[in-house]
Amino acid sequence: MNRRVLSTLCAFALVLLSLTALPAHATVPEPTTPVTGNATYFDGLGSPYGGCGLPQSELESQDFVALNVYDTPGDYNFYPRPVTDPSKVGIWDNGRNCGRWVRVTIGDFCTGVNDGAPGQPFCRNGSFVPDEFNGATLDMLVADSCGDSNAWCRDDPYHLDLAKASLGRFVLNGQTVNLLPDHFNNRHIQWSFIPAPDYTGDIKIGFLQGAQQWWPAISVSHLPNGIHGVEYFANGAWQQAQMNSDMGQSYIIGGTTTGGTQFQIRVRDASDALLNNGRVYSFSLPASCSPQCSPAYTQVSYTTSDGPSTSPSASASPSTSTSPSASASPTTSATGTPPPAGACSATITVTNSWPGGYQADVTVRNNGTSTINGWSVSFTFPGTQQVSNAWNAQVTQSGQQVTARNVSYNGTLAGGASTSFGMIISGPNQPIAPISCTA
Repeated sequence: MNRRVLSTLCAFALVLLSLTALPAHATVPEPTTPVTGNATYFDGLGSPYGGCGLPQSELESQDFVALNVYDTPGDYNFYPRPVTDPSKVGIWDNGRNCGRWVRVTIGDFCTGVNDGAPGQPFCRNGSFVPDEFNGATLDMLVADSCGDSNAWCRDDPYHLDLAKASLGRFVLNGQTVNLLPDHFNNRHIQWSFIPAPDYTGDIKIGFLQGAQQWWPAISVSHLPNGIHGVEYFANGAWQQAQMNSDMGQSYIIGGTTTGGTQFQIRVRDASDALLNNGRVYSFSLPASCSPQCSPAYTQVSYTTSDGPSTSPSASASPSTSTSPSASASPTTSATGTPPPAGACSATITVTNSWPGGYQADVTVRNNGTSTINGWSVSFTFPGTQQVSNAWNAQVTQSGQQVTARNVSYNGTLAGGASTSFGMIISGPNQPIAPISCTA
């Protein structure tokens, strides 16, 4: 019997990191030698992105797998992602195993029922038996996540969901074998992590749909050994970039200057070591991404600290999606009314919106002639809105009340000067007024 396990899609502005809770790391032991799990298959990544933050067309291999988001045996509830309870984090590891490779070996065939029914044993009314396909192998890329509420994705810590087309590309004794249509039935497999096979070249960098000056969301791919972090150079120091939800190859970076469109990054691999001995990758926001990137993925060329390295130019065509940039162009509308003139004032403007959320930019202005050293902006949501991500300010929320304070580099404002910060907000786009500023 087959079962298509649905990909868990992570639209880039839908579920960003919580302001109060940090993602936990997996407690499932990482395989250093082959482990045995059940295998299922699925048709392909969703649109526009798979769980790692890349369109399927941009993967370096069409042989790919999904790993379990949750490790909750007997518990089939859904929990917010990224997962904050370490006891519930599956081998997906909140995206930290994205971009890695696994070597998969075909194991025993199930002669009974292996349907992933909650609370039921695997291969009930039968047993796992070897056959002529045991030992067939294939190297596959981690590109998606399995968060479904079935026994495969919850009860089996080492379950793998395989790309369906790959079931015709396993190799045994030098010959390609095909497990479909009659030789699969959710078999056992053995697998372990491996470095990228036959790796050559360097990484690829691309901006995601909706990326722009104040929300530079990138994906990093073609990795020699996965990715555990991205650091960007800003205002004279290296900063830790925030992962884009649990899409482990996508990060929100910053410009080398506040609000700039020139970027420098370095990457840490799955061992937490800096890639290529700390190589620095320098690139710009493409002109085509003004006011924002429209395609699902816009690849960029870059130079490196140890010489030029230009990635092939390619970009995916726009995909139909329910992500923030599905609309043809952003809407720009003022939703806040500034308070009476004081030491400082703030105005809020909606710069993009989509079903279920929107982006707002706040401008903070020094109304006086004397320099201010620090500011705080406050407002109250009219409904159940939540700030899911923010940049260029320290934002906290308690109920409907939101407070934003300056960060180290934008608190000092000369007379008449202004600065800005941005937020991704989940919930209906309703007018916010009043908005106050104190200095």
